[in-house]
Amino acid sequence: MSTKTITYWQKDQQFKSYHGDNEIKIDGKRENGFGSKALLLSAAAACSGIDIVDVLAKMRVDFSDFEIETEADQTEEHPRVFKDIFITYKLKTDKANEQKVRKAIELSLDKYCGVSAMLKKNSPIHYKLQIL
Repeated sequence: MSTKTITYWQKDQQFKSYHGDNEIKIDGKRENGFGSKALLLSAAAACSGIDIVDVLAKMRVDFSDFEIETEADQTEEHPRVFKDIFITYKLKTDKANEQKVRKAIELSLDKYCGVSAMLKKNSPIHYKLQIL
């Protein structure tokens, strides 16, 4: 199975990238779209989030207000790569579900999410959970 995107230069450091009929803006100056590294962090968050939603559904865990915050420290020298990636998962659920939510997060980060698997080859991923 392959994944294909097509990316077109617009002007300056601005690009539009397409995956089928879906479009995303990328801007090296971060004025009119995502920076490429922010896009990578967003991909990790969405990949993990999709897994977590699926696992929690299978566990029959009710939740709402699911937010994923990602941040990464970068090296000073070029190429400026991520040193550490920090993910904070925030969701509203009963406090009694905390261990199930942690299990879903760990399954995502350690088994299911291909984006985090690729990123972990270079950068440790640390996570926190906040039950709202």
